[in-house]
Amino acid sequence: MAASGKFSTFRLPPLPTLREIIKLFRLQAAKQLSQNFLLDLRLTDKIVRKAGNLTNAHVYEVGPGPGGITRSILNAGIAELLVVEKDTRFIPGLQMLSDAAPGKLRIVHGDVLTFKVEKAFPESVKRHWEDDPPKVHIIGNLPFSVSTPLIIKWLESISLKNGPFAYGRTQMTLTFQKEVAERLVATTGSKQRSRLSIMAQYLCSVKHLFTIPGQAFVPKPEVDVGVVHFTPLIQPRIQQPFKLVEKVVQNAFQFRRKYCYRGLGMLFPEAQRLENTGRLLQLADIDPALRPTQLSVLHFKSLCDIYRKMCDEDPQLFAYNFREELKQNKELKKTKHKNIAEKEEEEESYGC
Repeated sequence: MAASGKFSTFRLPPLPTLREIIKLFRLQAAKQLSQNFLLDLRLTDKIVRKAGNLTNAHVYEVGPGPGGITRSILNAGIAELLVVEKDTRFIPGLQMLSDAAPGKLRIVHGDVLTFKVEKAFPESVKRHWEDDPPKVHIIGNLPFSVSTPLIIKWLESISLKNGPFAYGRTQMTLTFQKEVAERLVATTGSKQRSRLSIMAQYLCSVKHLFTIPGQAFVPKPEVDVGVVHFTPLIQPRIQQPFKLVEKVVQNAFQFRRKYCYRGLGMLFPEAQRLENTGRLLQLADIDPALRPTQLSVLHFKSLCDIYRKMCDEDPQLFAYNFREELKQNKELKKTKHKNIAEKEEEEESYGC
């Protein structure tokens, strides 16, 4: 569908307020789905404004709920808005918006974690990865329960250039618990520095745009909410497979208060752990007494590059999981103790 001038002048007609929609369709936030509604249209307008220029853009909104952000997106001069909503209770209210914006709003009843968005928009919006970001945006007020697994899924999609990133360097503007937002942008040495910091920052330029106080939501969550913007980088700062980077980073932050060699050691089987951990750190030129929060993305680049070489030398290394080895050792110990007890019992019976 080609964009035309009429897109930028569209405004929604007068509609029932969000509170009236909630009352009309008897909507209540489901605690088990960690839903919180944002009803202040000044704040939803601010989220959409901070997402960038949406004129004639194709927008993918995740978890629209009663449609607060949806209204703000529709009033931003977009070409098309696709919303994916898992909760059937919200579909009638969204359909009302669709009727008020003919040809603008597509509603999919589905799960954002499994929805295939790569064929949702026209081929014409695709851009080469090296070009400016395409006129495709992802915007969403994410339920807390799904925000971390979803951003990890999308970060992997960035590394593979698939899913929403089949169109190019698609930008994302998403809400997270304030603590998660702070982790995503945390700098080297800060106490919020975490696995999420590295995974996001090696693939994207990440900005914490602003914080929304918890009392702005219905029902009020126990925490404030951070709005975070992601722009995928042309070149990732670590050029290794996502799963390899994820494994190194996860292990490093496993014991975040210990020295980094402690967590990184878990990349290796117990028998060669000391030797291989020392080799990894030496070749990566990293002080073993640094704590995980003190490691920069550049440090992790060196660690991942050396670990990749070690995996190439030993093809079974990448598949190693220290928890599996622990489990096996416990089973062996249990079996050994059982055999000793049976033997002692047998010897006692002969002595009677």
